[in-house]
Amino acid sequence: MLDTNRIQKFRTSMGRFIFGGDWADDLPKPNRRNLVNFWFDGLFSAASDTIPLNYLSLYLLALGATGSQIGIFSALTSLAAAICLLPGALIVERFGHRKDITVWFGGGIARITLLILALLPFGMTGQVLIWMVILFSVIRSAAGNLAFPGWMSMIGDIVPLETRGRYFGSRNLAMVVAGMLMTYLMGEFITWAGSPQGYQLSLMLAFGVGMLSTYFFAGIKDQQAQQPLPAAPQVSLTEIWKHLLKSPLFISFCMASAIWNFSVNVAAPFFNVYMVQNLNFTAAMVGITAVSTSITKIFVQKKIGELSDRWGSGKVQMVSMFLIPILPIAWVFVTQLWHVVAINIVGGVLWGAFELVSFNFLLQFTPDDLRARYSAIFQIIITLSLAGGAILGSSIILWWGYNGIFLVSAIGRLLAAFYFMKVIRDLSKMSQTSQPAVT
Repeated sequence: MLDTNRIQKFRTSMGRFIFGGDWADDLPKPNRRNLVNFWFDGLFSAASDTIPLNYLSLYLLALGATGSQIGIFSALTSLAAAICLLPGALIVERFGHRKDITVWFGGGIARITLLILALLPFGMTGQVLIWMVILFSVIRSAAGNLAFPGWMSMIGDIVPLETRGRYFGSRNLAMVVAGMLMTYLMGEFITWAGSPQGYQLSLMLAFGVGMLSTYFFAGIKDQQAQQPLPAAPQVSLTEIWKHLLKSPLFISFCMASAIWNFSVNVAAPFFNVYMVQNLNFTAAMVGITAVSTSITKIFVQKKIGELSDRWGSGKVQMVSMFLIPILPIAWVFVTQLWHVVAINIVGGVLWGAFELVSFNFLLQFTPDDLRARYSAIFQIIITLSLAGGAILGSSIILWWGYNGIFLVSAIGRLLAAFYFMKVIRDLSKMSQTSQPAVT
């Protein structure tokens, strides 16, 4: 006979781990159930998404794709993301049903394409196969980003503002662990199973695990869905621009984030290339450096969440942003594997803090009634700035080499940190006068 007291203690302990503390004990049961479903959605989503993120381009190479086709694959998936974000937001604003849109597009179509990608080699070969893999990868990116604004709109209602640090600290910890384990295990499995069948089986697994994520997200009760929709807002680009002009703090936040991401991506795409080409690292050595970052995040995410709730997201983000520029500068002096591991251990702490609180800031800078639209606009700006940074980095390498991109990236990050400090001060002043960050 099962010990009911032990079961209850386990459920209580598990619940407090999921919530990041006992703060949720007084919440209504439906709210707690939403938080649990969202936590498991993140766990299985991270385990699923890490497979195409790390191995889809390698799958293309195994099928015979050229370097230029890999570049086209990357460019088209990014372009699909940028194009579909704003329409996704406007669909949510016009028709509502943000949960249904998220489930059908992000949890349905985007994940079904993983299964299609795995099965394509059974029906075609050669260049036709390669271009069909690229096509369905673009469809996957488009569907996922059509769903993103609706997903983002729901998150602000699911997780209370004052406890987001602790909750997302726990959720992000689970996602980092799941992603790291799945990446390692699938790498070993693909090597054992061979190519391309190892990639095909991995994509099938990504589909199955992803559908578990869809199941848990579908279990979330969207309170807004029970309310009548307001009158449809103006959705022309002119009206969107006029409304944005009334939100100068959001525009400043976007500009600071754009400068930051532009500067980061001047160097970010080239670290692995530098390790292989200039430092003669093997693939296994590159994998060790990636795991060192993930392991560090595991140990600090929960504590950073608690620190964020005590200090405030602004202080945590500013500390991380002013220290992160040290990382690319340190790469100028790298000659050994342990140098990179040491940099990535420090980077895991700093980036773990930044990623946690920066998401909270996005929720704070977007209005509840237009969160889908504003999050889409923000994501479009970030996507374009990342692309611009990579293009600049490619040019700098030709003239100044890798040390050039490391230094330029560091300077740009520092400038973005100073700009963001001004945004935080403006937000603080606005909060003191009880004015909303976005009108």
